[in-house]
Amino acid sequence: MTEFRSFRAQAVVLRHKDWGEADRLLTLYTREQGKVRALAKGARKVTSRKAGHLEPFTQVTLQLAKGRDLLIVTQAETVNAFLGIGEDLVKTGYASYVLELLDRFTYEEESGHPSLFKLLVDTLDRLEKEADAWVAVRYYEMRLLDYTGFRPQLFECANCEREILPEDQFFSFTAGGAICPRCGQGLPNLSKISVETLKYLRHFQRSSYRDASRARPSSEVQKEAEILMQGYFTSLVERELHTPGFIKRVKA
Repeated sequence: MTEFRSFRAQAVVLRHKDWGEADRLLTLYTREQGKVRALAKGARKVTSRKAGHLEPFTQVTLQLAKGRDLLIVTQAETVNAFLGIGEDLVKTGYASYVLELLDRFTYEEESGHPSLFKLLVDTLDRLEKEADAWVAVRYYEMRLLDYTGFRPQLFECANCEREILPEDQFFSFTAGGAICPRCGQGLPNLSKISVETLKYLRHFQRSSYRDASRARPSSEVQKEAEILMQGYFTSLVERELHTPGFIKRVKA
């Protein structure tokens, strides 16, 4: 039985880099095969038809052939370029953050995850169309944690398992969840989390996007949630994320 040499894939371009004299090496997240690397031959030539379809954030339909070491892009067609993202530096920053998280939390040669692909495309669409990125990004973070097996524990204390009461709590990156005030007195390396911020994070964890988007948190809650979630992600990947610093500089 002969192995198929070519296949079609729905993909989002996560990043690319120059390769050889005129080629481009792409990191893609595909609906069919998860994260893959592929070579776009001649993509840096002025005459290349593929180049415009293979920019980061772009959703594309690709024809991919199996080369000796890498997949080869033989055809590329843009489904959505999310042009509104590239026209706004803050949106570009948040879209880069979304792609960076997916890149850090997925591995090549995993199987495809259609729900994760849909989450990525839906989030890019929301970032392009909505004035405020905060809800779209927080919702994306929560779903990504669900899909990759790092769902934070927000309803019971991650240390003693007792139900979390409506009061200010602590959050432990290492334990992966909220810590009640009683346990929080004796544990190291905790962050404080207000009852309001915890309420919104819980809301995003158990709601559809339509319900989540009705959230109207104060600027203090937005800031606290953003710092907390980025701290949790940094702890999980065990190194600093690149994009939060870029977002901070652009906002300043």
